[in-house]
Amino acid sequence: METRTLGNSGLTVPAVGMGTWRTFDVQGVVAENNARAIVDQAFAGGAQFFDSSPMYGAAEQVLGRTLQGRRDKALVATKVWASTLREGHNQIQTALKYYGGYVDLYQIHNLLNWREHLNVLEEGQSRDIIKAIGATHYSPMAFNELKTVMQTGRITAIQIPYNPREREVENVILPLAAELNIGVVVMRPFGEGSLMRRVPAPELLKPLAEFGVRTWAQALLKWVLSDPRCHVVIPATSRVERMSENAAAGNPPWFTATERDYVTRLTTS
Repeated sequence: METRTLGNSGLTVPAVGMGTWRTFDVQGVVAENNARAIVDQAFAGGAQFFDSSPMYGAAEQVLGRTLQGRRDKALVATKVWASTLREGHNQIQTALKYYGGYVDLYQIHNLLNWREHLNVLEEGQSRDIIKAIGATHYSPMAFNELKTVMQTGRITAIQIPYNPREREVENVILPLAAELNIGVVVMRPFGEGSLMRRVPAPELLKPLAEFGVRTWAQALLKWVLSDPRCHVVIPATSRVERMSENAAAGNPPWFTATERDYVTRLTTS
């Protein structure tokens, strides 16, 4: 697995990590054992960057349990998602308990109350219980505000959606991230599943075989990672075998513009 420096955050991240939205919001022994098996496979494939949020139900807590005994081998990104300081403080304290007293990347989820929460996260960073601070948003309608946050100089990473059908970040956000040396975490590489509903025939993937691509999911992940402004992509999965497949996409060689254009065409054919 290739590793990359996440902008000026001080973190070195694998090219492929994993998200926990929906897939880790589970209950019961069987479901939690499956979550643990997915995390096991992520470690085995070098994809030890895990992203969660209090917005994801039980996902933070389930992820924390799967990391018991090996927290020091993981990079944990989570989020504060609260309209008040009190609620945000409670979320942060709870997450710190789940993750061994520190969080590697603490993000302000969807920019909610970002001005107040940024002060709290900076205080945590001064005590070394937060390693890096970021901000996230999924909607192009919020990208002007995200730009404002980036330009404060107070965050070192952003999390945004990016795939061949969602390319709005190419207009302003990705160029600005490169200019400011801000790390980029990519969510929704599969378009929340929409890009997996019509999988191209195997023969259409053969031109990508020399890049290590065997599946459509790998083609989409490589498409993201071949943009040098992107550092880590975080697909979510509830299947152990898919975790292994995703991790394999984090190895070079990377696509040129020709292959990226080809994958884009496949999404519209």
